[in-house]
Amino acid sequence: MNGKGGPMKITEKELKRRAADVERIVIESVDLSLYLARAVIDGQELMIADANGKFVKTHNLLAMKRRLKALVTCEFFLRQQSAYDEMVGHSYAANANTMEIPMGSEPLPEWLS
Repeated sequence: MNGKGGPMKITEKELKRRAADVERIVIESVDLSLYLARAVIDGQELMIADANGKFVKTHNLLAMKRRLKALVTCEFFLRQQSAYDEMVGHSYAANANTMEIPMGSEPLPEWLS
């Protein structure tokens, strides 16, 4: 994990080693087709990074789930934020338009692999 000023990180290798501690995985849709992932451990969200320390990102939601499903067995969630309020000039808190959708903890069906 990272003790520097940016977001706290956990590498995929460390994530696999600590799989039993992972409460859930949150895959965040940050753009039309860009996904980042976070692991929740002890109530703290940690950005998932590759062996080089770069955030794991994909352009396909199922590709992200497939990649992380090989490391952990917990439940997955998709987090989506709406930019509507920002676009029309409302000044609500950012989390007011955040939605999390459960994706389950089951492996992907073979036809999606």
